[in-house]
Amino acid sequence: MSNHNLARAEAATRSALISTHSYDVSLDVREAADAGVPGYTSRSVINFSAEPGSSTFLDFIHGGVHSVFLNGKGLDVAEVVDGDRIHLRNLQAENQVTVTGTALYSRSGEGMHRFVDPADGQCYLYTQYEPADARRVFADFEQPDLKAEFTFHVMAPSGWHVASNGAEVARTQLTSDPATSRWDFATTKRMSTYITTVLAGPYFRATDHWSKAFDDGRSLEVPLALYCRASMQESFDAAELFRLTKNGLDFFNDLFDYPYPWGKYDQAFVPEYNLGAMENPGLVTFTEKYVFTSRATDAQYQARANTLMHEMAHMWFGDLVTMTWWDDLWLKESFADYMGTLGVDKATDWDSAWVNFANKRKSWAYVQDQLPTTHPIVADIPDLEAAKQNFDGITYAKGASVLKQLVAYVGFEAFIAGSRRYFKDHEYGNTSLADLLEALGTASGRDLGTWARQWLQTSGISTIAADISASGDSMAAVTLRQDSVDPITGKQEHRPHRLRIGLYNFDDGGRLLRTEGVELDLEGAGTKVGAVEGKPRPALLLVNDDDLSYAKVRLDAASEETVRSSLDRLSDPMARALCWTALWDSARDAVTPAALYVAAVERFAPGESGIGVLLNVLGNAVTAVERYVPAPQRDAVRESLMASSAMQLRTSEPGSDQQLAWARTLAELSRHDSAYVEFFRGILSGSVIVDGLTVDADLRWSLWQALAANGAAGLSELDAELALDHTAAGREGHALAAAARPDAAVKTAAWNAAVNDTGLSNEILSATIAGFSLAPSGLLDGFTEPYFDCLEDVWQSRSIEIAGRIVRGLFPSAQDLQAGMAPEDHPVLRRTDDWLSAHTAAPRALRRIVIEQRSHLFRALTAQAAGASQQDAAGPQRG
Repeated sequence: MSNHNLARAEAATRSALISTHSYDVSLDVREAADAGVPGYTSRSVINFSAEPGSSTFLDFIHGGVHSVFLNGKGLDVAEVVDGDRIHLRNLQAENQVTVTGTALYSRSGEGMHRFVDPADGQCYLYTQYEPADARRVFADFEQPDLKAEFTFHVMAPSGWHVASNGAEVARTQLTSDPATSRWDFATTKRMSTYITTVLAGPYFRATDHWSKAFDDGRSLEVPLALYCRASMQESFDAAELFRLTKNGLDFFNDLFDYPYPWGKYDQAFVPEYNLGAMENPGLVTFTEKYVFTSRATDAQYQARANTLMHEMAHMWFGDLVTMTWWDDLWLKESFADYMGTLGVDKATDWDSAWVNFANKRKSWAYVQDQLPTTHPIVADIPDLEAAKQNFDGITYAKGASVLKQLVAYVGFEAFIAGSRRYFKDHEYGNTSLADLLEALGTASGRDLGTWARQWLQTSGISTIAADISASGDSMAAVTLRQDSVDPITGKQEHRPHRLRIGLYNFDDGGRLLRTEGVELDLEGAGTKVGAVEGKPRPALLLVNDDDLSYAKVRLDAASEETVRSSLDRLSDPMARALCWTALWDSARDAVTPAALYVAAVERFAPGESGIGVLLNVLGNAVTAVERYVPAPQRDAVRESLMASSAMQLRTSEPGSDQQLAWARTLAELSRHDSAYVEFFRGILSGSVIVDGLTVDADLRWSLWQALAANGAAGLSELDAELALDHTAAGREGHALAAAARPDAAVKTAAWNAAVNDTGLSNEILSATIAGFSLAPSGLLDGFTEPYFDCLEDVWQSRSIEIAGRIVRGLFPSAQDLQAGMAPEDHPVLRRTDDWLSAHTAAPRALRRIVIEQRSHLFRALTAQAAGASQQDAAGPQRG
């Protein structure tokens, strides 16, 4: 089994028996550039204490173990090595174990990932371990509570840059092999295995430094470095990244009142990365998609800054103080998500951080929290497979949203004071929920036990609406009502909400402005808002104004009418974002037809000044068209949105982010419609010029993908484009376009490449799956049975990262509801239910993905059914 699961109970037993002190790890990657060499020598020397006479095991996913020495005695490898575990028996009070073996290079982004740059043929290495892939690189005790000091040594080509968590202390060119050098790195402070790291290759490197003087005369000097592939150097805006880094270090060192503890601060932007970034102390790794080689919007730059601040916050939340087990993953990710947005808001020039958080980040949480597989923020994580699945919208965005609510509840100063105490009390240690609650409760003077039970230990999302009783033009009574069923228990969980109600009215110039606001606590199923009784009914009554709480909002009828007629007159960006979210939730929940959401986008998105919000609502509109609008209406709704997008492409300010956003939307919609094929060909050839539009590599591939999906681009043309853009991004763009061609043989080849072959790297695999999934109705019907037939084999034979991409991406989700059919009777839903019933013993993580994909399909079919019936009842819904 390649997923190499580890149970929580096993980890707890091991941590009760042993305590780890130090690792000395040597890696020899001098032959990495030779594609015929599958692995490298790894040597791990571990010092640890144990209960005398006890037994335990090491973790090592390997290509062969050469030797194992325990306390100076060589062990029989055949006897002690059992798959990816190395058994250690009859331990002493103090022990040293040395394991030498072959570790394998990865193409999945797990462990030591090896990438060959198609632009120049150079080889690049980096490691990625979360939650438990350090064991793919060196033998270890792979669990977060067995912290230790780490010393790394790396043998690599002399011309490379090599880095690790600690600072480089020596570099020695081998006299026996001058082409190879040995790098030795400083010993780290105590940390978990999953945040150790190594970077090696001919990376471009930029350096700087940051310093801070303290009132007591002390000073802190932190060397800074940035890395990217050499072929991306021209696009690498190192000066801006250093500026953001220094701003962040200024902000968090002052905020947390705890000096940055990890010595240096390197940041590396690496290829084919599975995450946005990873908080390895001293050497943070990021996806190189944050090195913008094509035109990027201001929202993309802000998102990068948010990720940079998120990872920096982890130096304290997660690295300095780490959860004991993955149940409390939120202790690091929720805080980092909240602090990332706070850092952008307080330490950069952007003023829309919380608006984008409300409109995009929380929307991710709302989607996740309505799935049948949702879970409490403090989750039940019985094993590593479950841990891998819980890096989701609940742990990140809902957790951050709840922390935002907690800050409103206890006060910002108390929240920060509690955090400071938490760092000092638990530095370099491990914690659980109780430890944090104790620190925050002491600082705030509040008992947070009830709050934690209601917000952290329950599941689901509250829906809040205002019931308004009118007396003429006045509000006789206003009651906020809360519906909050926990989808796991089926019980109502009436959580306390600290929120604000905004009353908005039109001024003499026609602007929709807040004329009054009321802050209150919503308790139980309903709370009367006495402060607004007797007041004139506003044009818009906005529940959860300023986005203080975590909840879906239903607009009352009069407020919804105002929003649908006058959203562009609402001048406050946060209020607009919240109204956009309310409209989207209404469409997703089949309360209103999805076509109405698309109509609102056509009408009001051209006036949306916030590029982050604009990109989000345009993305929602595409989803609404392709998934939620009933099939008989879809072509007309799509054509209307395409026409609006084309008009905005031509009339937006030349060169603006808005123009680029509309261009991307038109390209995405055109994957399903051939109306703009000739227009796109003209742009690609240069015979059609759109004033101000930069037709760079990213946009060109988007247009080629639209042409290919319509059968209007052949493989020879795609190959010719790839020859002009022989980069990593170009390979991904080509793979998607090639698999998108609407031909049965093409789809079969793409399926085989994804499912039956193992030669695709993680990113090329995802691009191939995305292209495969673009197909006219009916072309993919023959792959439904093969999908369900292959699930368990894929899960058993592939790493969890690759298996997850296949299972999630190939689910037959592009399905429509036939006339007269109930959503639950759809054949794909029935087939999914049959598989789940017949495979109750399948791995929980596999079942979770299938259940979630089923839920997404069921929601889409339900929205289609509602849209069809509502149109039948009310006539045309657009205009």
